[in-house]
Amino acid sequence: MANKVADLVYWRDTRKSACVFTSLMVALLCLMHFSIISVVSYLALAALSATIALRVYSKALKAIHRGEGTNPFQAQLDADFGLSKEQLEHLTERVVFYVTSGTKSLQRLFLVEDLVESLKFALFFYILTYVGAVFNGLTLLILGVISAFTFPLLYRQHQAQIDQYVGLVRSQLSNLRAKMLAKLPT
Repeated sequence: MANKVADLVYWRDTRKSACVFTSLMVALLCLMHFSIISVVSYLALAALSATIALRVYSKALKAIHRGEGTNPFQAQLDADFGLSKEQLEHLTERVVFYVTSGTKSLQRLFLVEDLVESLKFALFFYILTYVGAVFNGLTLLILGVISAFTFPLLYRQHQAQIDQYVGLVRSQLSNLRAKMLAKLPT
């Protein structure tokens, strides 16, 4: 799964990446102008129109004795999309693990187990209030999709220069952190 995502964002197969990127952007832009119910309804109607047209076409071919008349989607109808007991148990264990660890982290942050970590968390939400005042969630999602399909490719093309500047920024941040920690009381 991770390899497929990496292939998409690194544009290894240009046609697939372009299709996924375009589909995501069209869906997100439609959601900006229409309600999610309308978008889902129109997508479902488009899919049903295409499948019904193919099914009627195969029936018409059978009627004029030029085709077999079988359902063109029979392979998909016969496919087993169910999960085995082992897969379901593994998936459930993973979900329980992530929910439990997330709950523990939130409990630790909100109940101030570590004051510095809780202050960082509060600062994060304070910054989010300003981001929320400027952008709505859909705009951030669109920017995220554009970034996901742009930045990995740019990084691969200019890796040496970016790594050099990131190293400089990291050293400056570590110096700043050391100075701040030296001034804070223990």
